[in-house]
Amino acid sequence: MGGSQVESYDTHYTGVPLWDIGRPQLAMRELAEAGAFRGRALDIGCGTGEVALMAAALGLPAVGIDSAPTAIETARRKARERGLEVRFQVGNALEIGDLDEQFDTVLDSALFHAFSRPERIRYAAGLATVMPPGARLFLLCLSDRHQAGRGPRREAQGGIRALRVNQDDIRATFADGWRVDSIESATLENTRDAAGAPAWLATITRT
Repeated sequence: MGGSQVESYDTHYTGVPLWDIGRPQLAMRELAEAGAFRGRALDIGCGTGEVALMAAALGLPAVGIDSAPTAIETARRKARERGLEVRFQVGNALEIGDLDEQFDTVLDSALFHAFSRPERIRYAAGLATVMPPGARLFLLCLSDRHQAGRGPRREAQGGIRALRVNQDDIRATFADGWRVDSIESATLENTRDAAGAPAWLATITRT
């Protein structure tokens, strides 16, 4: 992400962003309840940390990365208030390989759709460096079934980009060195629309 995009995201956290619902997305909660998370967990694009905090509450070592310093400050405060140990740090999801760590579970809750197609390839390559064979990525993103306008959708406030994603986009991004186990219909909750927006929930294994 370029500097202007990072600054734009951080500005949103002076208030309550559209995507910050104050709890993990339902799709992520259901995965957690089903016991899908295991080992060391990385919440990439963690925002104010709800998914990483959920993983920590399950007893998993958890790390949260986000490019917005204000969001990370909020996530750290939540961890202190809840008595949970999570390492939250400012970082660029497109440079995740710089972590030089390995994770068994990676959680992408509404980040993937912010990337252009070239950025998605870079993102997958970075994830490959921090996920050993057998590690799983759970990816929740805005789907092409969303009907707000045509083509790429850009959030009005602050120029936040949200590109609608189809199943082929996911499969193409995670073609080499990955196995796409499933792509299911889901809902992406937000603070504006009680019904949420159509989404995809993909389960992807590093091979």
